[in-house]
Amino acid sequence: MRLAIAAIAAFSCLSPAAVFAQPASGGDPVSSSIRSEWKTVAGYIKASAADMDEANYAFKPVDSVRTFGAILAHVAGANYTFCAAAKGEKSPHAEGDFEKSATTKAQITKALNDSLAYCDAAFAAATDATLGQMVDPPFGTQKITRAEALIGNIGHCNEHYGNLVTYFRIKGIVPPSSRRQ
Repeated sequence: MRLAIAAIAAFSCLSPAAVFAQPASGGDPVSSSIRSEWKTVAGYIKASAADMDEANYAFKPVDSVRTFGAILAHVAGANYTFCAAAKGEKSPHAEGDFEKSATTKAQITKALNDSLAYCDAAFAAATDATLGQMVDPPFGTQKITRAEALIGNIGHCNEHYGNLVTYFRIKGIVPPSSRRQ
């Protein structure tokens, strides 16, 4: 049942291009699709960090939400948590580490980029055969599949990228995903 729920969640997180794309030549079409979704959202998050000016890292639309910078710092910590689970190892950072310690654009961007590189390795190592392996969860007590940890990370990043899009729009800035190359 958990795997079926994870598959539904994964499908709902995929972009239309990924849903209708032909699988990569060779093997591992599922892990290739998951990797493609990771690269997309990681690129949007990384571009968001680079594109917002330092003064707006302290911006938040209302007092009850995180600042732009705090969202990125949170994503950095959560990336380690999710991807460590997928790698089957202890996370080198707690989820909230960077929200407490990184306060400048340079510090937050470094933490974020390091976390993205850490996750890149987890996504690169995934194969269709390894996605079904059980690992300790990033949150909770029940074992989950490696796929659930990776897909959970993609979903989490997409959720917070949505927050960042709103902040960009409020500031009159076109967010990365809306810019056409």
